[in-house]
Amino acid sequence: MAVRTPLIAGNWKMNLDHLQAVAFVQKLHWTLKEAGHENGSVEVAVFPPFTDIRTVQTLLDADKIPFSLGGQDLSTKDSGAYTGEISGAFLKKLDCGYVIIGHSERRDYHAETDDVVAAKVQAALRHGLVPVICVGETLEQREQSGPTAVSVAQLRAALEGISADADIVVAYEPVWAIGTGQVASPEQAQEVCVALRAVIADVLGDDAAARTRVLYGGSVKSGNIASFMREPDVDGALVGGASLVVDEFAAIIRYQKHVGV
Repeated sequence: MAVRTPLIAGNWKMNLDHLQAVAFVQKLHWTLKEAGHENGSVEVAVFPPFTDIRTVQTLLDADKIPFSLGGQDLSTKDSGAYTGEISGAFLKKLDCGYVIIGHSERRDYHAETDDVVAAKVQAALRHGLVPVICVGETLEQREQSGPTAVSVAQLRAALEGISADADIVVAYEPVWAIGTGQVASPEQAQEVCVALRAVIADVLGDDAAARTRVLYGGSVKSGNIASFMREPDVDGALVGGASLVVDEFAAIIRYQKHVGV
């Protein structure tokens, strides 16, 4: 069975300018070091706003801080007359390893369809970026279609046409639990995550399903992260608001220390 390194990813959304980003990353690094966090046991990734990425990249490189870096979105296009768009090539040049695709806020506020999400997945892979493919249902969809149908359909659409050896991450974020204080139970998260892994197996094969990390996101906190990480198909978390508070995010990253998993 493939060993999947847990991934704790902080999506800063539209928060922190580049100066605030420096202070935050430095403090997070110091906090983890002082707490004796073992590098490598958990992969830590930060997803700053585009205007912060170069500054954060320089800091990570200069201070040898072992955090991964990612973008919050990318264009379906590689270059051209697309005002305001960001190419995957630009992110790759800034040492980004990841890019978030299909976040519920993009699907909702920017009307991104499954087809757009699939095109962005292809764009990420073209440039050697690992897409963090977000899927999840609203409360109304959950009541109408059940707990897994929407996420399964979204993921199947996003994986169309990609190769079996593609490196991807999947993040299950129930829309009804994002920023609401409501949280899916660990059992509910596991139910969806195991269904998503089955989609990966069906589309890309068993090897891909075994190695692909499936994250949970939606009001994740230090007080509940360990219970999710006990589930066999939950491999980490995509953290929103709590990733902007250094001590809280550090405690989430250190879930293995404060509760046995």
